Amino acid sequence: MMKTLVEEIAISSDARGCVFEPLSGEALRRQGNVHVVVTLPGQARGNHYHVKGIEILVVRGPALVRHRDEAEVTETVVPEGCVVRFSFPPGVPHAIRCTGSQPGLLVAFNSEAHDPSRPDTVPFPLFEESGLP
Repeated sequence: MMKTLVEEIAISSDARGCVFEPLSGEALRRQGNVHVVVTLPGQARGNHYHVKGIEILVVRGPALVRHRDEAEVTETVVPEGCVVRFSFPPGVPHAIRCTGSQPGLLVAFNSEAHDPSRPDTVPFPLFEESGLP
């Protein structure tokens, strides 16, 4: 079974803000779906796994990310201003909590095209839906 890959992404910053590349051009061409998620402070997203799709999440901190490879739950703190890329294989539950005082940002890529009539997600709660665990 594939394990989750966690990689910090290089950021270029100046007085205007920051810029980062979430995926290489080659990796981007393999994606069937991309979406941007804004999460309110204290709220969680995810709490699921994918049956077929490989999901890549690019998370800008501050955030707390939980995932479960086999029986082990791992927590990754993404500090404020850092960007971390998570590659979740099919069957790996994952969830993201916005831990800052401002809305959090993540960009999600999935190898499968989104089909609302046949979602590729199965609920698997790693966080309570609101508030800190």
